[in-house]
Amino acid sequence: MHTNTFLPHPSPPKTSGLHQAAIDLLNKAGIGINGTNPWDMQLHSPDVLERGMAQANLGLGEAYMDGDWDAEQLDEFFARLLGTRLTDQIQPLRLVGYVLMAKFLNRQNVERARKVGEVHYDLGNDFYAGMLDSRLTYTCGYWEHAENLEQAQEAKLDMVCRKLQLQPGMRLLDIGCGWGSLLGFAAERYGIEGVGVSISKEQIAYAQERYSHLPIEFLLQDYRDLDERFNAVASLGMFEHVGRKNYRVYMEVANRALDKGGLFLLHTIGKNSRRTTPDPWVDKYIFPNGDLPSVGQIGDALDDLFVLEDLHSFGADYDKTLIAWFQNFDRAWPAFSEKLGQRFYRMWKYYLLSCAGAFRARDIQLWQLVLSKEGLPGGYRRPVS
Repeated sequence: MHTNTFLPHPSPPKTSGLHQAAIDLLNKAGIGINGTNPWDMQLHSPDVLERGMAQANLGLGEAYMDGDWDAEQLDEFFARLLGTRLTDQIQPLRLVGYVLMAKFLNRQNVERARKVGEVHYDLGNDFYAGMLDSRLTYTCGYWEHAENLEQAQEAKLDMVCRKLQLQPGMRLLDIGCGWGSLLGFAAERYGIEGVGVSISKEQIAYAQERYSHLPIEFLLQDYRDLDERFNAVASLGMFEHVGRKNYRVYMEVANRALDKGGLFLLHTIGKNSRRTTPDPWVDKYIFPNGDLPSVGQIGDALDDLFVLEDLHSFGADYDKTLIAWFQNFDRAWPAFSEKLGQRFYRMWKYYLLSCAGAFRARDIQLWQLVLSKEGLPGGYRRPVS
């Protein structure tokens, strides 16, 4: 007698619904499972799709770091996936606590703000020298006439100087100065003096040594402690660390630091909606307490403080910049592999190429805003590229 004939079939795994939902989403993006296209997912573990659906990019990114899946062209995988705009609908219950914290807590107060310097920017100047251009410019390059990363970064620095209408003898403040590339370039090419601030010990030490021959100063301090006046103010790639609870304070600091008649250039990555929260994988592994602004959030912070003179969007250039960074990182990796390990390599590759895909899909943007305190008489004209 075959008793099992009368037994019910075993219940399907609880994750089967998530698995199918993930396959449906990938199909809409034109991404196959174990397919032959270079952007297809190659699965090495059966639970990857469930992890992605249950924990969004946190689960997907950690699975990649674990070696549980691959894609030959990771950047194109993300360009196609994010291009569907369907990933915005994935709101896992497991991340509710994180979402609430991101919305209601000030995760970028003075104490917390230091963490990104320690975790990300203090990885080592030799590491970043292997990945970036010769000036260690860690922001989006400008590729309109550039053929390589070095040219793209120099074009960006020069464009910033021309947008700020810098003249010899002017004093420039750089909020979040990185390794000092903007101030160094502006001092050498435009004859300015100035001050740069950063919360990264490694960055400040490097900038102080490299540019010791120029009339520029680099300070290890939080932007909220600034109390000087300048003819012009710039901030490249730092506003992403300010946080929505502090946008207004940041703009008040910049307004206080800028002389009447001067210009403030804000260069920042941005998002398409104010309603989204920071990416949990990027927050955990790459930029602790980061928070991309929307145009609306920036506008709210500007009210009664600045006149918007110019808005320049060139996020597609960040795709090229990130690909160039990855190529440099990949070439330099043998020098760091023993110290940092394979899991770090996969983490950093995921960071650079997933971001390249996000810019390619226009899921995130890059903006340069030129601001004045009261509006320039006769208006502002953006310099010709």
